[in-house]
Amino acid sequence: MSDSSSTEDEEYAVVLDFLAHGRSNGGRGYGDGPLAYAVSTDRFVLYELSLEADADISILDRVRIRPDFEEGIERGHVVDYDDLSDGARSELDYVVEDVVEANEQRFVDFYNDAQPISLRLHQLNLLPGIGDKLRDNILDERKRNGPFESFEDIEERVDGLHNPEEIIVERILDEMREDDLKYQNFVQA
Repeated sequence: MSDSSSTEDEEYAVVLDFLAHGRSNGGRGYGDGPLAYAVSTDRFVLYELSLEADADISILDRVRIRPDFEEGIERGHVVDYDDLSDGARSELDYVVEDVVEANEQRFVDFYNDAQPISLRLHQLNLLPGIGDKLRDNILDERKRNGPFESFEDIEERVDGLHNPEEIIVERILDEMREDDLKYQNFVQA
């Protein structure tokens, strides 16, 4: 997946699932027409998209959702993780991994720019597996030797930090799955 970032007035999403005949369970929604589930590549917001009958949209397609919808999309609305189809849920992990990989500098910059939230909590502590000691190792290393250049650079320079890319992916997924998280670093509704 190529760089999937959006401009300030444009936003794109990756299609997670396509249901040609709409929902099979007859649940709430826009009707019986085709629909798709997608995740935005900048704000990691989940969408249900109502499609035109002849829409040429498939799983893993990158579609414009702002300022106006891509051709073939009639309308859309934000949904919670629990509203996604099983197919969309199964694709979500892979799509988030691809987005993080394609936009590595954006997420490396999180490690470079993360700041305290309060006297007792730092943004880095919100990442899975990063406690006070590892947080201090990251902060000391970036202060001593300057900003990190890549995920590989972070892993090489910070003792005890393994797979910093996967840690970001895990946090993004946690933020999408949990409605009651107090702090959001990556998902913006």
